[in-house]
Amino acid sequence: MHFTIHDTPGVIHIIRLLSWLVLKLSGWKVVNVAPATGSYLIIAAPHTSNWDFPLGIAMAYHLRLKVYFIGKHTLFEGIRGPIMRWLGGIPLNREASKNFVDASIEIYASNENLIFAIAPEGTRANVARWKTGFYHMAKGAKVPLALAYFDFATRTGGIGKMLNTTENMDADMQAIADFYRPIIGKNPSNFNPNITGAKKNC
Repeated sequence: MHFTIHDTPGVIHIIRLLSWLVLKLSGWKVVNVAPATGSYLIIAAPHTSNWDFPLGIAMAYHLRLKVYFIGKHTLFEGIRGPIMRWLGGIPLNREASKNFVDASIEIYASNENLIFAIAPEGTRANVARWKTGFYHMAKGAKVPLALAYFDFATRTGGIGKMLNTTENMDADMQAIADFYRPIIGKNPSNFNPNITGAKKNC
């Protein structure tokens, strides 16, 4: 994978310290049930605010997770491109998303201890259904899903559950929905936890 902030000596130590300080001063408690080694796919929800991204990044740095996140290709345009990639970003062109799942599976196959992160809602607005690209990525790569969350009601977040995909996608999606249902995002009206009728695409 490409060079990121995690590979930058000195800088990453300062960023981790700052992340811990910001989370501490803002009253956030960070949890993590993910394994210390191995590959997995983080899904982060609820995604209801622009604050979710920096909050998630801070939590990842605090937990010392070398995370590669997937974002809309427009976030990588111009001067933002090199910066976003240095932060661990990988652009997703939605117009070419049919091949994205397969490409991600190949990346997992050729890398050890790889952690991707994705917001399955795909937008801060309320959506009736999640896209299921994340599920097919994890299943195809044979890696577990790490359910990450931001609960603004309790100011608790991090990785709260690990989930291995099974042959019953509906049951797996129901388990994911059940996990996220009680969690309150920054803008609660923008989150729909009833994701069991998710779209079958990326």
